[in-house]
Amino acid sequence: MMSLALAAVVTFRDIQPILERRCLSCHRAGEIGRMPLVTYSQARPWAKAIREAVLSRRMPPWFAASGSFANDPRLTAAEIGAISDWVASGAPEGERRGVVPSPAAGREWDLTLTMPKPVLVPAREELEYQLVDLPASFAEDRWVTAAEVRPGARGVVHHAVVYVREAGQPLPRHGPTKADILAVYAPGQPPMTLPEGMAKKIPAGAALAMQIHYTPNGKAVEDRTSLRLAFAPKPPARRVLTLQIASTDFRIPPGEPNHRESASGTLPNDALLLSMFPHLHLRGKAFEYTLVEPGGRVETLLRVAPYDFYWQLNYVLARPRTLLKGSRLRVTAWWDNSPNNPRNPDPLAEVSYGEPSKDEMMVGFFDVAVEGDVSKEEFFRR
Repeated sequence: MMSLALAAVVTFRDIQPILERRCLSCHRAGEIGRMPLVTYSQARPWAKAIREAVLSRRMPPWFAASGSFANDPRLTAAEIGAISDWVASGAPEGERRGVVPSPAAGREWDLTLTMPKPVLVPAREELEYQLVDLPASFAEDRWVTAAEVRPGARGVVHHAVVYVREAGQPLPRHGPTKADILAVYAPGQPPMTLPEGMAKKIPAGAALAMQIHYTPNGKAVEDRTSLRLAFAPKPPARRVLTLQIASTDFRIPPGEPNHRESASGTLPNDALLLSMFPHLHLRGKAFEYTLVEPGGRVETLLRVAPYDFYWQLNYVLARPRTLLKGSRLRVTAWWDNSPNNPRNPDPLAEVSYGEPSKDEMMVGFFDVAVEGDVSKEEFFRR
């Protein structure tokens, strides 16, 4: 009779679906994960490290302290148990099965746009933000349902923002702009995929421009970042706008372990909140979105603690949240400028707003859905 111990042996065939669901969006060729985990031969050398990472909840990365989010990648207790049992059994392969591609890998894209020429990122010298026009020309309105910014050299692309620049609209290399945001890339960001019946608009005649922040990593490389787009066949019921609340007027004292700043804005019209994406630099410690409704009711929509500069995530609400006209959305950031922060470039410095990573930023991006025929300019008319 087969023993219970033998019957209960967990093999790679058992945990492979868990890796496919939770890990392969990053841990596959061409993605940010430092080692692929698609096949048994790739995963087996890392078996103990995988177990340690999931038991400690370091992986998959997720930093929302509360709330319900559609893209929460955290493993269930049963999934963690299965991986732990696999390693305890000697990480056997078991019967082989085919590899199921991740949704991103299997997606069909309608258009791919690549920077016309590469940018040389030096080994150590900090570059100014690069502003690159993409080779795009649209004779008619296009509605984007999915978008992905794919860095050519992931190790040096700190973040990238793709703007929709309408005819005659200036787009400065630095500072704020009223141009609509089409897509954002930061480490850990999967492709943007919008809900059914929603899309972002590229108006006829508009151009696309990509603003890229490079961070040298000690080796000179060339980067040619690309943008991939999927289009809706017809105008959607709702248009998605990416908005932001930011502050450039802050000073973080030298050595301060818990400096706090807030900024806020009032919703000029009703909207449906879809997601939130906080952005800080190396001293970032925590970030919070708070909603203050017209009647005074206060609700915390998202608290990210700890904030991790190297895993900047977009938090997609499991249920979109109605934001009423007159509601105030407040973002609050905390920074650790003390010597106890191992990522702190200089604990003796007073830190202010700046684009290089040695300085700081404070931006709370958020996506809202409005009626399909409402532009960003019209949304802000009160």
